[in-house]
Amino acid sequence: MGVNLSEKKGQGLSPTEFVENMTRNQEQLQQWYNQFTWPDENSRTFFANCRVPGIRCVIIAADWCGDVVRNVPVVFRLMEAAGIPTEVLIMEDHLDTMDQFLTLGGRSIPVVLFLDAEGGVVGRWGPRPTYVQEPMVAFKAANPDREAPDYQDNLAVARQEIMRRYGTDTSYQRLIVEEVKDILQGI
Repeated sequence: MGVNLSEKKGQGLSPTEFVENMTRNQEQLQQWYNQFTWPDENSRTFFANCRVPGIRCVIIAADWCGDVVRNVPVVFRLMEAAGIPTEVLIMEDHLDTMDQFLTLGGRSIPVVLFLDAEGGVVGRWGPRPTYVQEPMVAFKAANPDREAPDYQDNLAVARQEIMRRYGTDTSYQRLIVEEVKDILQGI
């Protein structure tokens, strides 16, 4: 990926510090964390036995973001199971880093980065599972003009479909498990 974030080591919060310092959505994030269950025994075993020497996880996030509230608890669980050290960079405090990892031209969080021992980015996930993100990808492709009269209406429709795809239970979490597993297998 060509980006090196070695200078960011130690600048983030631990997962516990991130949760403790949340001023919004703390209870919801904790609920998604507590409701996490492994989709299958193979996934649980993979993460329990996942040992990639020197790898660490850096998550760009903010407590105001709904995707962070839903997705970061799953990533926390996966990194805990795999024993991968994890830091959270608050987006507003690290815009220089955020701007190296734009999604569809925008600042979309969370951005989950996997770094090697030298700080090189060797994997990236986020802001949503691919299936959940598809409506936004389609929206951006079909609506390049932010000033168009129907832009906001079309954006609302895309967001509504994203929420439908997330659903009301934890079934979307299996998508994150599979996608992060694929990334770690490729490192």
